[in-house]
Amino acid sequence: MPDDQVAALQIENLAFRYRPGEAEVVRVGSLVVGAGEAVLLTGASGRGKSTLLQLVAGLLEPSEGVVRVRGQDIHELRGAKRDTFRGRQIGMIFQTFNLLTGFSASENVMAAMHFAGGTPAGEQRGRAVDTLSKLGLDRVDAPVEELSVGQQQRVAVARAVVNRPALVLADEPTASLDPPRADEAMDLIRRACAEAGAALVCTSHDPRMADRFERRVGLDELAGAAV
Repeated sequence: MPDDQVAALQIENLAFRYRPGEAEVVRVGSLVVGAGEAVLLTGASGRGKSTLLQLVAGLLEPSEGVVRVRGQDIHELRGAKRDTFRGRQIGMIFQTFNLLTGFSASENVMAAMHFAGGTPAGEQRGRAVDTLSKLGLDRVDAPVEELSVGQQQRVAVARAVVNRPALVLADEPTASLDPPRADEAMDLIRRACAEAGAALVCTSHDPRMADRFERRVGLDELAGAAV
């Protein structure tokens, strides 16, 4: 990574415990993810991968340590400032999609722009439709509950990248899919992040995913080493 390019993600001496005195659920000595880089975070189920992503997104408070996204310590921000920063700089793809039922595909994507701010209201629909179209979805006005699983995943990916964030976090996005669909979904996510210029941190315990990433980091490796 060039010296003048700010990393998408920097973690230093991060630890998380549910209560003081309890065992650490997460420990990361150091992790740097460069702008536009794709990293697969591996580890068995229940080892803290999802918790780490929640710490990176500012959804959980660390017991100690620093998380910087595009140079900003996200845990220094409070309330609406953190929410706005997250909306603009971090996209999230959940295993269960977490789409807004009763709303159309385009409205789900527009919601991400609304909460992040920065995109004029009159431009939001056009941008949402364009993002969905690039991901191969033309049923932009269909309620998301009427879409197939593959179409819903396209909506979830579009929502994650529409604000052109610095970082996309994907938590076990292929866990519930059969191998052909898992390959298709990962291709979709990688392509969307590359087009948006976003770094990707993806968690998975599926050994098949390892060959799809140039950089793979095991959760156990992070405890003491700089990675």
